[in-house]
Amino acid sequence: MAAPPAEKKTIPNSVKFAFGGLSGMGATVFVQPLDLVKNRMQMASKAEYSSSFQALRSIMKTEGLFALYNGLSAGLLRQATYTTTRLGVYTYLFEQFSMKTQGSPSFIAKAGIGMTAGAIGSFVGTPAELALIRMTSDGRLPVDQRRNYKNVFDALLRTVREEGVLTLWRGCGPTVIRAMVVNAAQLATYSQAKQAFLDSGYVKDGIFCHFLASMCSGLATTIASMPVDIAKTRIQSMRIVDGKPEYKNAIDVWAKVIRNEGVFALWKGFTPYYFRLGPHTVITFIFLEQMNSFYYKYVLGEEGRAML
Repeated sequence: MAAPPAEKKTIPNSVKFAFGGLSGMGATVFVQPLDLVKNRMQMASKAEYSSSFQALRSIMKTEGLFALYNGLSAGLLRQATYTTTRLGVYTYLFEQFSMKTQGSPSFIAKAGIGMTAGAIGSFVGTPAELALIRMTSDGRLPVDQRRNYKNVFDALLRTVREEGVLTLWRGCGPTVIRAMVVNAAQLATYSQAKQAFLDSGYVKDGIFCHFLASMCSGLATTIASMPVDIAKTRIQSMRIVDGKPEYKNAIDVWAKVIRNEGVFALWKGFTPYYFRLGPHTVITFIFLEQMNSFYYKYVLGEEGRAML
């Protein structure tokens, strides 16, 4: 009687979650200045910044070079919570679908998996997201209005103490919607673009293939998610004046932005957003793919298998 086939070894779920968070945190160290510029431009009036370069130059001139890394601790915590959860959930669900269908999930299935992973991850990461928005936007406020958080933990503790624990999830609705859009676009288009490059026969699986797929994914994600992102940014950074919030909800943000700044203002900060999201996507997936490959080869003793 023939021996039963050996069960395929897989990466434990805990390791998948850890790899997801570490890959996102590594990428954040490189792109934090672009995240800060993007947030400043989304909060700015028409006259404040004429371009991404002008915003970058103004920040360095008035606040110093190291101001570009304001909010880095919040950015890292956001990746440790949001990215750890979303990529961990995505890779787990992707593997489950692949095992059931005996092949790669369809594009629609990838998008659905991405939306589910994004929604769960964004809920977990909303407090760090709120701290990040506030810390990166603080420098544009008048000195007497700045919150001057020391780090992300100071931001979270003071927010709870001064505004209540539920404030940590302010803007959770648009944050979840944004994450669903981002993940449906980013994760699904990454997998689809990667497969298309491999099927062409001109590109082999490796870092260059991951780079090309990530840049395609980043462009699609930027176009799709920016209107939701600007709503999230403005809601999370707004102040309550005389008991009235500046914005009621995401629809109110969009209506006021279109009325006061024009419809294309919904894509304000497109350049830093893409040049932040593109490289962040590239670096995140490169780190993730390399860690997966390393684990398969040196821990499980198998050749690396694609996880995305």
